[in-house]
Amino acid sequence: MRKKVKAGVCKAAQLRDGSRHPFGMLGGVTALGGGELEVYRQIRNAVPILDAAIGKLVRLTGGFTVSCGNRNAEWELDRFLKTVNTGRGQVGLESFLAAFLQSMLVYGRAVGEMVVGGNEITAVLWGDVTKLYVQEGTSAMEFAFGQWQDGEVKIFPRQNLILFAAWNPDEENPYGASVFRSMPFLVDVLLKIYSTIGTNWERAGNVRYSVVYKPQDEAGRIDAQERSEQIASQWSQAMQESRHGVVRDFVAVGDVEIKVIGADGQILDSEVPVRQILEQLVAKTGLPPFLLGLNWASTERMSAQQTDLLTSELWAIRRTVEPVLLRICRLWMQLHGYAEDVEIVWDEISLQDIVEQAHAELYRAQAEKLTAGQEETT
Repeated sequence: MRKKVKAGVCKAAQLRDGSRHPFGMLGGVTALGGGELEVYRQIRNAVPILDAAIGKLVRLTGGFTVSCGNRNAEWELDRFLKTVNTGRGQVGLESFLAAFLQSMLVYGRAVGEMVVGGNEITAVLWGDVTKLYVQEGTSAMEFAFGQWQDGEVKIFPRQNLILFAAWNPDEENPYGASVFRSMPFLVDVLLKIYSTIGTNWERAGNVRYSVVYKPQDEAGRIDAQERSEQIASQWSQAMQESRHGVVRDFVAVGDVEIKVIGADGQILDSEVPVRQILEQLVAKTGLPPFLLGLNWASTERMSAQQTDLLTSELWAIRRTVEPVLLRICRLWMQLHGYAEDVEIVWDEISLQDIVEQAHAELYRAQAEKLTAGQEETT
């Protein structure tokens, strides 16, 4: 007799997936250069406005200086930041910061390396983040960066010299998310519109004619083939001579109709859909449209609200890369025997008109003078 299986008894499944990702042999190693990074690169190459937006965000982020309690150390550190080798023929940490910021905004993350020789930082190099791998441990605090070499991931031996920054990390993208993250669909639609416009203008610009001969009597119908061949020959000769600047009239006997092929077909108006898509793309960058050459209003200018929003966006970028700059400066201070802490002093963000800046300085000076006068009277 078969024994009845008791209800409610749980049994462990015999089959299970032992790997956490397609490459189970790597034991927790995940590539940060996924396929979407190539999509982001193509987006920047395909849409000039987005390429310009990245460049403007990098330039508007501005430069910086350093400050510390020891003036001698501050002077030497400033000279180091201006003369350090950053690879690829570049000198100065400003060039490193520009490439680092571009990678962080386009791919959502950026990677660099400090090269130490003796008691000196000989170079600060930025790297290709698409070739970077991360090996995670049992907790979020345990991770290490590496690179794919000779069929396996080799973890970098000196992790303390690796510089890494992530832009807008979240639960889905803990190592950063690109500025272009929500753009692929709209960019695909925009490129289809541009491609269609180019195809339509190629067809409309290279005009093709339809020549129709209609015989009026029985004799004309009999000689229709011969007459059509004569018309085709003379029409072809007239078109060829017109290419060389020779104007030649075409004369035909009988009912001959000449019209442009496709002249009745209307090209769809692309201004409205293109603007709607560009509004979404530009809004994602955080830049006012006129900074990218889009004059959608005749009196468009940067308002105080737009200035505040853009300034906050630029400060968010600065806060993201500031720890990287502090690591470089602090290591230099330690290697040279300085105990003072260093501070990054960013250049002032100037987005208002010069006249408005002058008015603001005047009002500030008047307010300080008025306050000083009140203090003297009291």
